[in-house]
Amino acid sequence: MFEPEVYAERRVRLAHRIGGGLILLPGNRLSPMNYPDNTYGFRQDGSFRYYFGLDLPGLAGTIDADTAEATLFGAEPTLADVTWLGPRPSLIDLAASVGVHRSMPLGELADTLEAARGSDRPIHFLPQYRPENRIMLQAELGIDVAVTDDHASRALMEGVIEQRLVKTDAEVGEMERAVEIARNMHEYAMRLVRPGLVEREVAGLVRGIALSAGGDVSFPIIFSVRGEVLHNHSWDNTMAEGQLVVHDSGAQAPSGYCSDITRTLPVSGRFTARQRDVYEAVLGAQLAAIAAIKPGVAYRDVHLVAARELASAFVDLGLLRGDTEEIVATGAHALFFPHGLGHMIGLDVHDGEAISEEMVGYGEGFERSDQFGLSALRLARKLESGWVVTVEPGAYFIPPLIDEWRAAGRHEAYIAYEALEGWRAFGGVRIEDDVLVTTEGCRVLGPPIAKRPDDVEAVMAGG
Repeated sequence: MFEPEVYAERRVRLAHRIGGGLILLPGNRLSPMNYPDNTYGFRQDGSFRYYFGLDLPGLAGTIDADTAEATLFGAEPTLADVTWLGPRPSLIDLAASVGVHRSMPLGELADTLEAARGSDRPIHFLPQYRPENRIMLQAELGIDVAVTDDHASRALMEGVIEQRLVKTDAEVGEMERAVEIARNMHEYAMRLVRPGLVEREVAGLVRGIALSAGGDVSFPIIFSVRGEVLHNHSWDNTMAEGQLVVHDSGAQAPSGYCSDITRTLPVSGRFTARQRDVYEAVLGAQLAAIAAIKPGVAYRDVHLVAARELASAFVDLGLLRGDTEEIVATGAHALFFPHGLGHMIGLDVHDGEAISEEMVGYGEGFERSDQFGLSALRLARKLESGWVVTVEPGAYFIPPLIDEWRAAGRHEAYIAYEALEGWRAFGGVRIEDDVLVTTEGCRVLGPPIAKRPDDVEAVMAGG
């Protein structure tokens, strides 16, 4: 948590931005696994935590947009709570810790909302991804759960996104802490990987590092020799000589701020010549993209920089043919690079996307492409100083996609399908870092994490 004044200032800025009405920010509740008292690990809503700072379940906050007065709603700890969970701070103490001077029982939130409605005051809320909060809004505001998001406040969505995307120095410091934890996770994995291990034997220990640092992973770990499956959350494969393993994981620092890092490792400890060629192509694309980042540059253009770099390398490898600009313009390269270059990151690993991916990533003047690959770009708009983005190009050999395109004759002028037969079992390569946009350019957050092939091999060898 930051000092109480930080949260108070954030709430005042938001109230002034909205100008009138009542802002409602529900926190998250515990989610049962199989019976009420056996719950999944708790993750607070990013917007509630941004304005109210508290990482506890069963809370809600309101901000009067006319006066900027905030109220924290929750329950006082009961004897049963203390017996089962230990001492808990009072609601008034929790409120004071984040600069809130007014607290009320959670049961009185309904009366507060009813009073606002009775006075014809607008009630501003964000889109909701948790069903229990949709149900609450139905009960209190009469909005059917199926259309909750249709009634979300556009003004509040814009105001929260505008604030959350620009990171202060203190927020950047927390994100660097998250990257430092992720470095320990990734370099530990590098030292563990070897033929004969099952993926879960590494993934489980990697998560333990995040937990031992006082946080957790920021999303379910991707650790797989089936790297061509972009979001492969299965850890059941036994790693074998000659394979690559894609390790995509990040840490959530105790403050809630996230990191998201990917490295690709040779299971044998050394890249084969073919693996190194593809790895160097992806690394070249990532370094070129990072070099292109600065305020005012559209992230779509940065994505295309990476795409052209990758396409050029694949022409040299004999997998693509023709003019690089034409290859990328037609989308032929997306057979190997079918996803976007990256996304916003902060208190959530996809920062702000719970509110609206389109508003976060596109906005005025930018529309999503319908071209395969480019259509998956989550962030296209012009970059601003203070934003933190992921940069994660990849190259993948996806047999079903290759077969479908070849059968349809897609981009056959540019794709050397006959050469791909010997690559079907290659897998994939992805390399990712978290990058802060600065006033004049950018910088990669956190301590360096080995990514040049010689450095990766050195760490895997115990260097």
